[in-house]
Amino acid sequence: MISANNISLQYGKRILFDEVNITFTPGNCYGVIGANGAGKSTFLKILSGEIDANTGNIGIEPGKRMAVLSQDHNSFDNHTVLDTVMKGHKALWDLMKEKDAIYMKPDFSDADGIKAGELEEKFAEMNGWNAEPEAASLLSGIGIHEDLHYKSMSELSGAAKVRVLLAQALFGDPDILILDEPTNDLDIKTVTWLEDFLLDFKNTVIVVSHDRHFLDTVCTHTVDIDFSRINLYTGNYTFWYESSQLALRQKLNQNKKSETKRAELQAFIDRFSANASKSRQATAKKKLLAKINVDEIKPSSRKYPGIIWEPKREVGDQILEVKNLSKSINGELMFSEINFTMNSKDKIALLGKNSVVLDAFYDVLAGRLEPDTGEINWGQTITMDDLPNDHEHMFHSEVSLIDWLREFSKDKDEAFIRGFLGKMLFSGQESLKMANVLSGGEKVRCMLSKLMLSGANFMMLNEPTNHLDLETITALNNSLINFKGNLIFTSRDHTFTQSIANRIIDLNDNGIGCYDSLKTFDEYLAMKEELASKA
Repeated sequence: MISANNISLQYGKRILFDEVNITFTPGNCYGVIGANGAGKSTFLKILSGEIDANTGNIGIEPGKRMAVLSQDHNSFDNHTVLDTVMKGHKALWDLMKEKDAIYMKPDFSDADGIKAGELEEKFAEMNGWNAEPEAASLLSGIGIHEDLHYKSMSELSGAAKVRVLLAQALFGDPDILILDEPTNDLDIKTVTWLEDFLLDFKNTVIVVSHDRHFLDTVCTHTVDIDFSRINLYTGNYTFWYESSQLALRQKLNQNKKSETKRAELQAFIDRFSANASKSRQATAKKKLLAKINVDEIKPSSRKYPGIIWEPKREVGDQILEVKNLSKSINGELMFSEINFTMNSKDKIALLGKNSVVLDAFYDVLAGRLEPDTGEINWGQTITMDDLPNDHEHMFHSEVSLIDWLREFSKDKDEAFIRGFLGKMLFSGQESLKMANVLSGGEKVRCMLSKLMLSGANFMMLNEPTNHLDLETITALNNSLINFKGNLIFTSRDHTFTQSIANRIIDLNDNGIGCYDSLKTFDEYLAMKEELASKA
């Protein structure tokens, strides 16, 4: 068990937390959510002891071991991959080094033998003989192949280092596991492996993530950081979001009688509890939700962007035809022999082996790169706009956001421009920020303002959920489900892809051709898993 007791933290005049009291118990997984800048990562650092709060203390049950996902990706460069993982259990690692040092003594004495025997006994009690096989198993599960296990960490790529550090945190069955964005740089297969690992994990997990599918799968509770307060709710992210939105609608409807509101909330709990029986965490979730009292459900004060797509022209019968498209960059084949025709209401999830290939494909479709071969034929009614993965070059100007967005608008009226910025929560002084000093999430929100302003009926979105907080991801997700035009997009957000796409195009790993099917994302993943099991 770990608890935060009267925790307060203030930077200058800004109060991040004020008298926070919360207890995390074994057998539960807590998903920490909050807007960008709310203090999610800071709260995890207070829990782990990395930083101190102004007031209050963190209480950990005596004898319990905590493991934290390291954010310093280069701190173990002088160690092998396997040793880095085992160093995650400091007490076991120190014991191993002490034991080895005794055996290596040239003047090994009887006293050394007695000491070594005592250490061997402790080593066995800590399951030390299985340490290396367990570390190797974790590495393999997380996608680090055996040929890398004895290499130095300095030889690994940044993405591979992240995976090794995740294995380090998971190693040795810690009593308290703290994970800040553990799914970053993980592919779908590895995220699924991590979900399964955490579903079987019997101790306490506290996690920050922007991946809603991951939060919904593994979390039993939601920890909401909002306006300097931290509130604990039973249920995963979707339960928290839908229940808080229902409570907010009820709050705005003052005419409804209280007994009617209670009945609605109870019906919602019952429905969600019944659906939980179909989840991978069925038993635990259903029992928890069944115990919820309607009084526990509160409206959220969180602000969600108003993302509204209003295409200026309806889509006709001819949309997009791609014939024999190919592209190589610096002698390396990106893709070839790509053929497909888009139909009315198609929303295509574009998949590929890596971001370089996908970026090249989007750049060719958007006309930023010339194809080596092939044709791209757009329908006469199509007005296309896109959000490229790399849009940094669009924010080098030292101009206000109003002037930045005005460049893309026929209507130069300031009130008109402010309206589109306001929808993305750039209101008041926020709209006067300089474009060249924005955060990653703010830049994406500006790009979404630009897309809304364009009134396009065909959009290409390459990793639009990168850098966004859960509120903006949720608003964007819901808006694209209702978008009346056509869409090609790529996102590592599982829920985003599953809920929007009605067609999958996967560029083949060898660069030749693509898989094209009218499947949902989950159906496509199930098909791939079935094919892999038969291989």
